[in-house]
Amino acid sequence: MQFLKKLKRLKYYLEGYVNLITLKNKVLFMSNKHHQDITHIRKMMEGSTKFMSLSGLSGIFIGLYAIIGAILAYFIVQDHFIAYNGHIRITKDIIKQMFAIPLGVLLLSLATAYVLSKRKAKKQQFPFWNKTAKKMIINMAIPLAIGGIVVLGLIYHRYYILIPAATLLFYGLALINASHYTLKEIKGLGIVQSCIGLLSLFDLGYGIVYWAIGFGLMHIVYGIYIYFKYERIR
Repeated sequence: MQFLKKLKRLKYYLEGYVNLITLKNKVLFMSNKHHQDITHIRKMMEGSTKFMSLSGLSGIFIGLYAIIGAILAYFIVQDHFIAYNGHIRITKDIIKQMFAIPLGVLLLSLATAYVLSKRKAKKQQFPFWNKTAKKMIINMAIPLAIGGIVVLGLIYHRYYILIPAATLLFYGLALINASHYTLKEIKGLGIVQSCIGLLSLFDLGYGIVYWAIGFGLMHIVYGIYIYFKYERIR
Protein backbone atom coordinates (compact mmCIF):
# COMPACT_ATOMS: atom_id res chain seq x y z
CA MET A 1 0.00 0.00 0.00
CA GLN A 2 2.76 2.36 0.91
CA PHE A 3 4.52 1.45 -2.34
CA LEU A 4 1.44 2.48 -4.33
CA LYS A 5 1.34 5.82 -2.55
CA LYS A 6 4.97 6.46 -3.42
CA LEU A 7 4.30 5.44 -7.00
CA LYS A 8 1.37 7.87 -7.26
CA ARG A 9 3.48 10.61 -5.72
CA LEU A 10 6.28 9.94 -8.24
CA LYS A 11 3.73 10.02 -11.05
CA TYR A 12 2.43 13.34 -9.73
CA TYR A 13 5.96 14.82 -9.66
CA LEU A 14 6.68 13.54 -13.16
CA GLU A 15 3.48 15.07 -14.53
CA GLY A 16 4.35 18.34 -12.86
CA TYR A 17 7.85 18.27 -14.36
CA VAL A 18 6.47 17.49 -17.83
CA ASN A 19 3.96 20.33 -17.53
CA LEU A 20 6.73 22.67 -16.42
CA ILE A 21 8.90 21.72 -19.43
CA THR A 22 5.92 22.13 -21.76
CA LEU A 23 5.15 25.56 -20.31
CA LYS A 24 8.78 26.58 -20.65
CA ASN A 25 8.85 25.50 -24.30
CA LYS A 26 5.65 27.45 -24.98
CA VAL A 27 7.15 30.56 -23.39
CA LEU A 28 10.34 30.19 -25.46
CA PHE A 29 8.30 29.67 -28.62
CA MET A 30 6.19 32.75 -27.94
CA SER A 31 9.32 34.75 -27.12
CA ASN A 32 11.02 33.71 -30.36
CA LYS A 33 7.88 34.41 -32.37
CA HIS A 34 7.57 37.81 -30.69
CA HIS A 35 11.21 38.57 -31.52
CA GLN A 36 10.69 37.49 -35.13
CA ASP A 37 7.59 39.68 -35.39
CA ILE A 38 9.49 42.68 -34.02
CA THR A 39 12.37 42.03 -36.43
CA HIS A 40 9.95 41.76 -39.35
CA ILE A 41 8.14 44.97 -38.37
CA ARG A 42 11.46 46.78 -37.95
CA LYS A 43 12.57 45.54 -41.37
CA MET A 44 9.29 46.71 -42.93
CA MET A 45 9.56 50.15 -41.31
CA GLU A 46 13.21 50.51 -42.30
CA GLY A 47 12.38 49.47 -45.86
CA SER A 48 9.67 52.14 -46.08
CA THR A 49 11.88 54.98 -44.79
CA LYS A 50 15.23 54.06 -46.36
CA PHE A 51 16.30 52.74 -49.74
CA MET A 52 17.87 49.45 -48.65
CA SER A 53 18.42 47.87 -52.06
CA LEU A 54 21.86 49.27 -52.88
CA SER A 55 23.99 46.31 -53.91
CA GLY A 56 27.49 45.71 -52.57
CA LEU A 57 28.40 43.88 -55.76
CA SER A 58 27.52 46.95 -57.80
CA GLY A 59 29.99 48.97 -55.71
CA ILE A 60 32.73 46.46 -56.51
CA PHE A 61 31.99 46.59 -60.25
CA ILE A 62 31.81 50.40 -60.24
CA GLY A 63 35.22 50.53 -58.56
CA LEU A 64 36.69 48.20 -61.19
CA TYR A 65 35.22 50.30 -64.00
CA ALA A 66 36.72 53.44 -62.48
CA ILE A 67 40.19 51.91 -62.11
CA ILE A 68 40.14 50.69 -65.73
CA GLY A 69 39.01 54.16 -66.84
CA ALA A 70 41.79 55.84 -64.84
CA ILE A 71 44.40 53.53 -66.41
CA LEU A 72 43.12 54.33 -69.90
CA ALA A 73 43.17 58.05 -69.16
CA TYR A 74 46.71 57.81 -67.83
CA PHE A 75 47.96 56.13 -71.01
CA ILE A 76 46.23 58.76 -73.15
CA VAL A 77 48.00 61.46 -71.18
CA GLN A 78 51.34 59.69 -71.50
CA ASP A 79 50.95 58.90 -75.21
CA HIS A 80 50.37 62.54 -76.06
CA PHE A 81 53.12 63.83 -73.75
CA ILE A 82 50.75 66.05 -71.85
CA ALA A 83 52.31 68.03 -69.03
CA TYR A 84 49.77 67.29 -66.33
CA ASN A 85 50.22 70.48 -64.32
CA GLY A 86 48.69 73.95 -64.46
CA HIS A 87 47.19 75.17 -67.74
CA ILE A 88 47.62 72.60 -70.49
CA ARG A 89 46.92 72.82 -74.19
CA ILE A 90 45.48 69.69 -75.70
CA THR A 91 43.75 68.83 -78.96
CA LYS A 92 40.05 68.25 -79.50
CA ASP A 93 40.70 64.56 -80.16
CA ILE A 94 42.29 64.16 -76.74
CA ILE A 95 39.40 66.02 -75.11
CA LYS A 96 36.94 63.65 -76.79
CA GLN A 97 38.87 60.62 -75.57
CA MET A 98 39.20 61.97 -72.05
CA PHE A 99 35.46 62.61 -71.85
CA ALA A 100 34.49 59.34 -73.52
CA ILE A 101 36.22 57.40 -70.74
CA PRO A 102 34.33 58.87 -67.72
CA LEU A 103 31.11 58.82 -69.73
CA GLY A 104 31.58 55.13 -70.44
CA VAL A 105 32.41 54.47 -66.79
CA LEU A 106 29.30 56.40 -65.73
CA LEU A 107 26.95 54.53 -68.09
CA LEU A 108 28.36 51.13 -67.13
CA SER A 109 28.14 52.04 -63.44
CA LEU A 110 24.51 53.20 -63.68
CA ALA A 111 23.49 50.09 -65.63
CA THR A 112 25.26 47.76 -63.19
CA ALA A 113 23.84 49.52 -60.12
CA TYR A 114 20.33 49.38 -61.59
CA VAL A 115 20.42 45.68 -62.46
CA LEU A 116 22.05 44.45 -59.25
CA SER A 117 20.06 46.72 -56.92
CA LYS A 118 16.80 45.71 -58.58
CA ARG A 119 17.75 42.06 -58.15
CA LYS A 120 18.54 42.65 -54.47
CA ALA A 121 15.21 44.44 -53.93
CA LYS A 122 13.34 41.52 -55.48
CA LYS A 123 15.24 39.04 -53.32
CA GLN A 124 14.49 41.00 -50.14
CA GLN A 125 10.89 41.68 -51.22
CA PHE A 126 11.38 45.43 -51.02
CA PRO A 127 9.88 47.86 -53.57
CA PHE A 128 12.67 49.01 -55.87
CA TRP A 129 11.14 52.35 -56.83
CA ASN A 130 9.17 54.28 -54.22
CA LYS A 131 9.03 57.71 -52.58
CA THR A 132 12.17 57.02 -50.58
CA ALA A 133 14.13 56.10 -53.71
CA LYS A 134 12.94 59.31 -55.39
CA LYS A 135 14.04 61.39 -52.39
CA MET A 136 17.45 59.70 -52.43
CA ILE A 137 17.92 60.38 -56.16
CA ILE A 138 16.85 64.04 -55.81
CA ASN A 139 19.13 64.66 -52.83
CA MET A 140 22.02 63.07 -54.70
CA ALA A 141 21.28 64.89 -57.96
CA ILE A 142 21.45 68.42 -56.52
CA PRO A 143 25.18 68.39 -55.51
CA LEU A 144 26.01 66.41 -58.67
CA ALA A 145 24.30 69.01 -60.86
CA ILE A 146 26.16 71.83 -59.12
CA GLY A 147 29.40 69.90 -59.45
CA GLY A 148 28.74 69.34 -63.14
CA ILE A 149 28.37 73.09 -63.67
CA VAL A 150 31.61 73.70 -61.78
CA VAL A 151 33.40 71.14 -63.97
CA LEU A 152 32.07 72.84 -67.12
CA GLY A 153 33.46 76.13 -65.78
CA LEU A 154 36.85 74.51 -65.20
CA ILE A 155 36.82 73.12 -68.74
CA TYR A 156 35.84 76.51 -70.16
CA HIS A 157 38.78 78.17 -68.42
CA ARG A 158 41.09 75.21 -69.22
CA TYR A 159 41.70 74.30 -65.59
CA TYR A 160 41.70 70.61 -66.47
CA ILE A 161 43.98 69.75 -63.60
CA LEU A 162 41.24 70.63 -61.07
CA ILE A 163 38.61 68.34 -62.57
CA PRO A 164 39.51 65.16 -60.61
CA ALA A 165 39.40 67.04 -57.31
CA ALA A 166 36.10 68.73 -58.18
CA THR A 167 34.40 65.51 -59.23
CA LEU A 168 35.53 63.68 -56.10
CA LEU A 169 34.49 66.52 -53.82
CA PHE A 170 30.99 67.01 -55.24
CA TYR A 171 30.41 63.28 -55.56
CA GLY A 172 31.26 62.91 -51.87
CA LEU A 173 28.84 65.71 -50.97
CA ALA A 174 26.15 64.02 -53.08
CA LEU A 175 26.61 60.74 -51.18
CA ILE A 176 26.44 62.53 -47.83
CA ASN A 177 23.26 64.30 -48.90
CA ALA A 178 21.66 61.06 -50.10
CA SER A 179 22.70 59.05 -47.03
CA HIS A 180 19.60 60.19 -45.10
CA TYR A 181 17.50 57.93 -47.32
CA THR A 182 19.66 54.84 -47.73
CA LEU A 183 22.32 52.71 -46.01
CA LYS A 184 24.19 54.57 -43.27
CA GLU A 185 27.52 53.42 -44.75
CA ILE A 186 26.93 55.71 -47.73
CA LYS A 187 27.64 58.72 -45.50
CA GLY A 188 31.04 57.32 -44.56
CA LEU A 189 31.87 56.69 -48.21
CA GLY A 190 30.84 60.25 -49.03
CA ILE A 191 33.10 61.71 -46.33
CA VAL A 192 36.03 59.62 -47.60
CA GLN A 193 35.42 60.72 -51.21
CA SER A 194 35.27 64.39 -50.19
CA CYS A 195 38.47 64.10 -48.16
CA ILE A 196 40.28 62.47 -51.11
CA GLY A 197 39.06 65.31 -53.31
CA LEU A 198 40.40 67.89 -50.85
CA LEU A 199 43.76 66.10 -50.67
CA SER A 200 43.89 66.10 -54.46
CA LEU A 201 43.76 69.91 -54.44
CA PHE A 202 47.12 69.99 -52.67
CA ASP A 203 48.72 67.41 -54.96
CA LEU A 204 47.49 68.43 -58.40
CA GLY A 205 50.06 66.50 -60.38
CA TYR A 206 48.45 63.18 -59.35
CA GLY A 207 44.79 63.90 -60.00
CA ILE A 208 44.24 60.70 -61.97
CA VAL A 209 45.76 58.66 -59.14
CA TYR A 210 43.43 60.25 -56.59
CA TRP A 211 40.53 59.71 -58.98
CA ALA A 212 41.40 56.00 -59.18
CA ILE A 213 41.68 55.76 -55.38
CA GLY A 214 38.39 57.57 -54.73
CA PHE A 215 36.11 56.26 -57.43
CA GLY A 216 37.95 52.95 -57.81
CA LEU A 217 39.51 51.55 -54.65
CA MET A 218 37.06 53.11 -52.18
CA HIS A 219 34.08 51.78 -54.10
CA ILE A 220 35.58 48.30 -54.08
CA VAL A 221 36.23 48.46 -50.32
CA TYR A 222 32.71 49.79 -49.72
CA GLY A 223 31.17 47.13 -51.97
CA ILE A 224 32.97 44.28 -50.23
CA TYR A 225 31.95 45.59 -46.81
CA ILE A 226 28.27 45.98 -47.81
CA TYR A 227 28.21 42.56 -49.47
CA PHE A 228 29.54 40.71 -46.43
CA LYS A 229 27.45 42.71 -43.97
CA TYR A 230 24.05 42.71 -45.67
CA GLU A 231 24.02 40.26 -48.58
CA ARG A 232 26.25 37.22 -48.06
CA ILE A 233 24.39 36.00 -44.98
CA ARG A 234 20.98 36.28 -46.62
